[in-house]
Amino acid sequence: MDTSTTPIVTHELGTQTGLAVAQRYEGAVNYLYPLLLNMSHKHRVLRDQMIAALFEQYKLFHEAAKSRQVSRIYAADAGLAFIKELLRFMADPARKLVSRRQYEIASVHLAETGAMLGGWIRHAQKR
Repeated sequence: MDTSTTPIVTHELGTQTGLAVAQRYEGAVNYLYPLLLNMSHKHRVLRDQMIAALFEQYKLFHEAAKSRQVSRIYAADAGLAFIKELLRFMADPARKLVSRRQYEIASVHLAETGAMLGGWIRHAQKR
């Protein structure tokens, strides 16, 4: 095999970890996005804010992975916390924009992502 035409792909730990976190997060987006699209137009401002936050989070993960800056990882953590807060707001019994069960399922997805992100933060702090 001629190695001059074969690209060599290298991954830094931050990039691998960031992409793994983004892949785990994709489960949350795949679950929440259809729910949000079916939300009443009466709540379109909240719905649009949540959709924007969901997709902005991908950007935060990739920026953190590419930059290898701990501050970017913390920004991704803050973005995830914001999404969790919006989800809690939507699930509040006064609003009931998502059911209790939907909230629980989405929270599990987000908690798994958060656990991976926490591990990434701990590893980055040790460097």
